[in-house]
Amino acid sequence: MLKKRFKRFNTYDFKELNAARNVVSSGILSNYLGVWGERFNGGKYVKKFEKNIEKFFKVKHAVTVNSWTSGLICAVGALNPKPGDEIITTPWTMSATAMSILHWNCIPIFADIDDKTFCLDPSKIEEKITKKTIAILSVDIGGQSADYEKLNYIAKKHNIKIISDSAQAPGSLYKNRFTGTLTDIGGFSLNCHKHIHTGEGGILVTNNNKIAERLRLLRNHGENVNTKKKLRDNPGMIGYNFRLGEIECAIGIEQLKKLKKIIKGRLKIVNKLNKELSKLKGIVVPSVRKQCTHVYYVYKIRIDRSLTGISRDKIFSELIKMGIPNISKKYGNLHLLEIFKKMKPFNQKLFPWSLNGKRAVNRYKRNYSYGSCPVSERLNKNEYIGFEVCSNQLDEKELDYIIKSFKKIWKKFNIV
Repeated sequence: MLKKRFKRFNTYDFKELNAARNVVSSGILSNYLGVWGERFNGGKYVKKFEKNIEKFFKVKHAVTVNSWTSGLICAVGALNPKPGDEIITTPWTMSATAMSILHWNCIPIFADIDDKTFCLDPSKIEEKITKKTIAILSVDIGGQSADYEKLNYIAKKHNIKIISDSAQAPGSLYKNRFTGTLTDIGGFSLNCHKHIHTGEGGILVTNNNKIAERLRLLRNHGENVNTKKKLRDNPGMIGYNFRLGEIECAIGIEQLKKLKKIIKGRLKIVNKLNKELSKLKGIVVPSVRKQCTHVYYVYKIRIDRSLTGISRDKIFSELIKMGIPNISKKYGNLHLLEIFKKMKPFNQKLFPWSLNGKRAVNRYKRNYSYGSCPVSERLNKNEYIGFEVCSNQLDEKELDYIIKSFKKIWKKFNIV
């Protein structure tokens, strides 16, 4: 076992320090006002960061927010949803994805995932679409884009929108376009263990002028301005204080400059892991689709017990004994959270928009019932091991230790 802990991932240096110092010295840590006017969209660092994002990701509009959870709430809200509307999403993600749907009294409909990429399986989408469906909320989980060619085809066919939760995938490409920019609304997280971070924060991106306007209203108490400003669509909306401060944006400007270098370093780590671990019988290393790139927030492997002869859990336990940090054998399966189990059969106290009668119960059984995402459940139960490469710097010594640990386990259990 290594004598010292793996070094925490950190790309901050004097550039971020100077950026924060300059903001503090100015005395203006935030320059928002929740009324229409010059300060409605924030101060100079907010505006500069957003312009830099637009240029980097080649989009018309970028809107910063104080967390990606806030970003998801804004993204769903920008679609002007009505209580009881349905949004199809993945179970294999962090809870904020589904909670952003519930926030608007809408219903998350869980569709299963592809076991190679862990992203939404397009072939499982259309069976979930009803007259109530208004959108697909896809997640580019772990660092690779979902299949947006197929998802966009389905969305266009059924006249629904797509939101891409690309929190873990900034800088990844889908057919030479940045993940997160291929849908009606996309975006990225800036919290402490993402590729680039400002402590907390999020970025929304869109090429739709009307949606961008609604995102900015939702970010900053839109109810105060929608009667003062001549909007193209005046929905009588509410808004929030989801504003990102000047310090965070000044730091974000410096972090964005480092994104390509960070991705390059991450790929160097993963290429070595792939090369060595793929030699071990029963390990399925991450799959990357053609014409796509992967930026590896999480390094996801699968254990094929029919080849190893021992369970995933036993392998995982051995890795823990060897001191391998930031690994997990569980992820997502949001459809099995207690909040969704308690919906049966549409609990009126929890969800006042719920439907009554036999039809509602049948819809519940079809879309929400336990076991409705068998691929996601199988991966969690038997196959998945995730290594959070986002959490550590990983020098050559640490990387070699991880690889040697796997090889020792394979030798110990005589897996050949």
